[in-house]
Formats: sequence, C-alpha cells, structure tokens
Amino acid sequence: MSVILAIESSCDDTSVAICNNGKITANVIANQTIHENYGGVIPELASRVHQQNIVPTVEQALMNAKVTKQDISAVAFTQGPGLLGSLLVGVSFAKSFALALNIPLISINHMHAHILAHFIDDPKPTFPFLCLTVSGGHTQIVLVRDYFDMEIVGETLDDAAGEAFDKTAKILQLPYPGGPLIDKHAKLGNPKAYKFAEPQIADLNFSFSGFKTSILYFIRKQEKENANFIAENLDDICASVQHSIVQILLTKLKKAAKQYNIKEVAIAGGVSANSGLRAGLQETANELGWNVFIPAFQYCTDNAGMIAIAGYQKFLKKDFVGQEVSPMARMEF
Repeated sequence: MSVILAIESSCDDTSVAICNNGKITANVIANQTIHENYGGVIPELASRVHQQNIVPTVEQALMNAKVTKQDISAVAFTQGPGLLGSLLVGVSFAKSFALALNIPLISINHMHAHILAHFIDDPKPTFPFLCLTVSGGHTQIVLVRDYFDMEIVGETLDDAAGEAFDKTAKILQLPYPGGPLIDKHAKLGNPKAYKFAEPQIADLNFSFSGFKTSILYFIRKQEKENANFIAENLDDICASVQHSIVQILLTKLKKAAKQYNIKEVAIAGGVSANSGLRAGLQETANELGWNVFIPAFQYCTDNAGMIAIAGYQKFLKKDFVGQEVSPMARMEF
C-alpha cells in the first residue's frame, strides 16, 4: 500500500497530486495569470506566487483524494530541470513535509515524468517505445526501454518547438501564452497558404532557430506591402506555421521509428496538447501501422500527476533521496 503526495513547481504552475497504489486520485493545478501582463514568465514573480499557492494546493489535493497527511507514504517532487526559484519552493516544501511526517523523499526529473505520464491511464505503451517530448523548453525524441532506462536519440540544437510557437505568437501580437491561440486560429486557416524555411538536419536532431527567423522576415516583408497583413490573414498564417512545425516534428519521428524498428510511439510535453500535432500523429499512425499514445490534456502540460506516477515507480524500487537534496535548474536526463 502506498499513497504518494507529489509536487510540481518547475515553472509557473503550482501543482499537487495524490497517487494511491498507482492510481491518480487528485491532480490540482494552480495557474499563474500575472505573467500575461509581461508576455512571458517572470522567474521572480513565479517563485513568489508558488509560495502563496503551495499550501492551499496541497490542502485541495488531500481533500480531493479524501486522504489526510497521516495517510501519506512518501513525497515526490520535481528536482529539475526548471526555474531555480520556482523549484526551490517545491523542493523546500517537500523536504519539510517529509521531515515532519518522517516519510521518504523521492526526487523526479521533470522530463522523465512527462514520458511516464503515459502510465497514468489506459491504454499504456509497452517497452520499448519512442516518445516525442515537446515543450516550451525541450524538443526530444527519447527511446524508452524501461521506466527509468531512457536515451535521447534526437533533440533540438537550438530552440524548442514550443518556443517557436510562442515567438511566432509574439510576432503576430497575440497575447501570452500564444501557443494555444495559434492552435485556435490554425483550425480556421489554410495550412498550405504560406511556406517557411525548414531546417535541413541529417540526423534525428531538430533546429527551429532559422525557422523562427524565416517567419519574422516573411511577416516584415508582407507588412511593408500591407500594414494590415497580420489582421487580414491571421488564420492562414497560424495554420501554415503550425503545419510546418508539425511536419518537422513528424518527419524526424518517422525517421527514428524506422531506424529503431519501433511501432509503439508516444508524445508528451505541453505542445502534445496541440490539436494539429495530435491529428498529424494519428494520421501518420494510420499510414504506418503505429500504436500511438497521447496523454489526457491535463497530463500534457506541467502537472503533478506525472510526478506522482513517476514517484510511484521509484517508491516500488525504494529509490529515495535524503534531506540534503537541492533543486537543479539544469538536470541531466
């Protein structure tokens, strides 16, 4: 019997989950809206709001799961990677909570957790499988041999796909966070309306820096000829940008699946909530006979449910850490 309390505070969302014998019984996320005023996450503000949110979020998760503090068997927490100030709040709370109740601490790598989110609900992938992990800060193709036996076989050489969405949104003067808004407008536009420079990388790695520059120069050129170009063509621009990013991602994923002879394919991370990527992956799966795994929306973005399920697997192995543990802004995969 195990009841794991999990804390995720790597960026601007404070999240707390409860995992009861491998089943997520609560997954509470407290969002921070303050960053909308600045067009991006302000680290100092994020850490301050985490301090305000952490206690009520824990209390809400315990209430939702119908458990008490005394029922908790261990505390799992995101050690990294992430914003140091934000991580510090979650790690400090986890250490204090575990010390007060004399229960074990479980350290979780945020990127491992995104992949292990696939083991929250059925259907679950079988090992080995490939996972395309796409977020604002990461773009990786990971070969997953076991719960914690993972190898990055492809990654971005510069910017992440999520950053390409966000920077494009900024160019288009869309409010923060812009990624979901691009997705919304893309559904109304023509994905073949415009074409942008796509990186030519021979191996399984990605590059989005030149792609972002291509969009910027294209918009600048069009606005010189028509000052209202963005407003008049927003849906088509968003659809074309989204289509290009999805095709770049899927081209590499298809190459990796062929190289490793794998038909079990998953996606994870915040960008896996993108409807264009989900549809494109399903279409590719139908074409190539893949078994595709996509987490529920609540487990795509940063959330403690994924930390909890990863913590449960470590709890079974008795893989604990001591009170000397500290947050890591950069953490080896």
